[in-house]
Amino acid sequence: MRALNLAPILEAFAGSLTQPGLVWVLIAVFVAGLVYGFAGFGAALIFMPVATAFLDPVIAVGAFQLSAVISLLTVVPRAWRAADRPATIQLLLASLIGMPLGLWALVTLEGTLIRLVVLAVAAMTLIVLLLGWRRKTKEALGPRLAIGAATGAVGGATGLNGPVMILFQLSSKDGAERSRANTICFLTLNSMLMVPVMALTGVLPASAIPLGIIMLLPYGLGGLCGQALFDPNREGLYRRVAYCIIAAALVAGLPVWA
Repeated sequence: MRALNLAPILEAFAGSLTQPGLVWVLIAVFVAGLVYGFAGFGAALIFMPVATAFLDPVIAVGAFQLSAVISLLTVVPRAWRAADRPATIQLLLASLIGMPLGLWALVTLEGTLIRLVVLAVAAMTLIVLLLGWRRKTKEALGPRLAIGAATGAVGGATGLNGPVMILFQLSSKDGAERSRANTICFLTLNSMLMVPVMALTGVLPASAIPLGIIMLLPYGLGGLCGQALFDPNREGLYRRVAYCIIAAALVAGLPVWA
């Protein structure tokens, strides 16, 4: 029986551990998990602006989607009980339509442009949330499918799975607990689906896999801490804190620092 050759795997992990800016990437993913755990959104909005300052956007997207799978064990079980499960499944299926288009843009467009798009989308989402925009669409199948497809496209291109869903969900009439549960379940399951889609379409870089595995622990710890802090009666406070952290991540990801 031929012995398993572990050398390539060990080399891949060694390369990830020597990645420039790894400490900042791990800090960013922990904070992203923390905010995600208590607010139910904002993880990619926090992580991607910082990560793309150190990583190629394709690697950053792949690693983050892989690390986000840990939420299946940390925050999704509690959220699933409170979520609108049929609506979440419909959104997920629709997101698969937009993912390939977004992933094509991710690998086709120049890395610096993708980084600027990430910053622009995150900034626009933050501004709209701060202004308190409310959508006028009804809770119907058609708009829900459109939102899901748009989320898949934007998430595939930038790694920001949340902006479209966040604007859709936070402007709904759902209470704090259900709103948080819906976004947590959708965004986590969407990330879980994006990993095999990236692999099947040849978009998932090999170097993103060990980095994503390394990021599992800080992201999971952040999610557990955030979930422990969650109190639906203090929704306003949590959203304000999340907005401030998103703004700080945007500043940290500005090209002037690189």
